[in-house]
Amino acid sequence: MSLDRIGRVQCRGADCFGEAPRSGSSGERDFLSERLSLYGRAVFFASGSFVLAGFFIYSLWPVAGQPAPSLAHPTMLFHLAAITIFLLMWLAARQSGLSERALRRLDAGGTVLGILLHVGMTANMPAAWRPEMLALLIANAILLYRAATVPSPPRRTAVVSALSALPIPVMAYVLYGEAAARPISRGAAVAWSLMWALLGIVLSTIVSLITFRLRTSVVRNRQLGQYRLTEKLGEGGMGVVYRAEHEMLRRPTAIKLLPPGRAGEEGLKRFEREVQLTARLTSPHTISIYDYGRTPDGLFYYVMEYLDGVDLETLVSESGPVAPARAVRVLRQVCEALAEAHGIGLIHRDIKPANILLCERGGSPDIAKVVDFGLVKDLTDSDEANVTSEDVLHGTPQYMAPEAIRDSRSADPRSDLYAVGAVAYYLLTGTPVFSGRGALETIHHHLQTAPEPLSKRLGRAVPPELENLVLSCLAKDPAERPESARALAKAFAACPGVPAWNESEAEGWWRERARRKAAAKTA
Repeated sequence: MSLDRIGRVQCRGADCFGEAPRSGSSGERDFLSERLSLYGRAVFFASGSFVLAGFFIYSLWPVAGQPAPSLAHPTMLFHLAAITIFLLMWLAARQSGLSERALRRLDAGGTVLGILLHVGMTANMPAAWRPEMLALLIANAILLYRAATVPSPPRRTAVVSALSALPIPVMAYVLYGEAAARPISRGAAVAWSLMWALLGIVLSTIVSLITFRLRTSVVRNRQLGQYRLTEKLGEGGMGVVYRAEHEMLRRPTAIKLLPPGRAGEEGLKRFEREVQLTARLTSPHTISIYDYGRTPDGLFYYVMEYLDGVDLETLVSESGPVAPARAVRVLRQVCEALAEAHGIGLIHRDIKPANILLCERGGSPDIAKVVDFGLVKDLTDSDEANVTSEDVLHGTPQYMAPEAIRDSRSADPRSDLYAVGAVAYYLLTGTPVFSGRGALETIHHHLQTAPEPLSKRLGRAVPPELENLVLSCLAKDPAERPESARALAKAFAACPGVPAWNESEAEGWWRERARRKAAAKTA
């Protein structure tokens, strides 16, 4: 995964500061999903273990006059149904398609229904077992664990807890009304169960209040110099990326962090190379670096511009092949970014759809930005060999040039042009040039197999000059590719048969995207 897919939220899990909350709609949704999944999983396993324990205990100490536990008994049926509810909550919370509102409904509905099914389970037990107290024990344990685990405002926790626990005194009233042998009077049973239910509601609300305030405090105090971290955007082998905001300028930025645990000598050297080399680039189509430093507790970081856009991989996966006019516009911008990098001796080595972001800048749509220079190679650096090994593949197999596969040290600017050709193929056809059952098969195709013509793969005509240009970039022999990124940009611009790029259509696409995003937030 690319660390700098900074227009999308892709990661879950603990961040480098620990299990801290993430503010902002996307970060909050991911954190809620993670915690709700943990809550459902824990209750599922805890409740399920009691089913197994019941069979085991009865096998060791059977009760005279009572039948052995049976899956067909109403008590067991209610118990299994409750377990199923929390299993479904666990699995559903892990689905990326659920909105924050849907997750909130899953939390409330699953909690109330799961506890009521546990109440139904105890209602089928003998009155001598004090089923209302057993139901309260189960309900309060679940509600307290939920309050400590699931991020929920105190008022919401109070409502969910009340809907879950207050039916238990009602159950006590019904159970002790007609029982022939009552261990306690109806009034006492209702009073005690009501008191314990209210105690559970109050305690779970207090726990929720404490954890909710702690999360708010952590968000408020997550500072990195003059930057306030808000939302985790991505994570990979070389660090973690956050969305952040400058305290004074209020300018949205993205911060890439290298936690101390990953800051070995080689890791730190690569991290510093990435920021230093990227900072030398000034093309409007290369991501901009604002700052670099190290915190007192050992976190290395650099600050870059925040791009609220969509990477090409997501664009194609969601919308299908890109029209030739739009593809040419994007590819020209990528070539312009590479032309500057190649001009000062830098090779990107990881050009792929996920590392090219489309965004709006200065009111102009479809502005391409090349990101993630973590694998950049400096041809002018005599120490490059110290961080580049011929035995290690540097890049993504579906977009690697044959010469870079054979020997990573032989990569040159034309290797990036091969990757541009592979990206162009993907944009225009919606599929990679080559794909296999694994990386080795894909690599073999890049080394030996001629690419299928774009028109044949797509099933309809592609402007012949554009098709030939893309295939020339994919030549196995670097000498047969365009001579430079600048020459390739000019060739894309001069392709006959490619319709002119329509800015009004692009603006309409971005407006529609904004509308979909707004609708998703309110769904």
